[in-house]
Amino acid sequence: MLRSNSGFEHEYSEGVLYVRLWGEIDHHGAATLRGDIDSLIYEKRPQRLLLDLSGVGFMDSSGLGLIMGRYSLVGELGGSMAILDPTEPIVKILNLAGIKRIIAIEKTKEAKKK
Repeated sequence: MLRSNSGFEHEYSEGVLYVRLWGEIDHHGAATLRGDIDSLIYEKRPQRLLLDLSGVGFMDSSGLGLIMGRYSLVGELGGSMAILDPTEPIVKILNLAGIKRIIAIEKTKEAKKK
């Protein structure tokens, strides 16, 4: 049996679905996350999906697929989506994939001072 090293928590308020992901988003974890997040999207029908990636340390192409699939689903339902606070390794992946040209990437947390 394969174990996932990822997870999420969510909040919903006034048309905004906030989903905070954590861990490593690879092909093992992405399928479960995809199904669970899609269920929330269909249930809540949010006007805006905020995908917080501040707790994600690793993501492969399955993670990119997870992001783009949720973007597409929310768009089909008339909503919008933004990515919040991706970690530096994730920013590099998002930039290489060209996602910032499609989905807004927002920084909501102050950079930690060293």
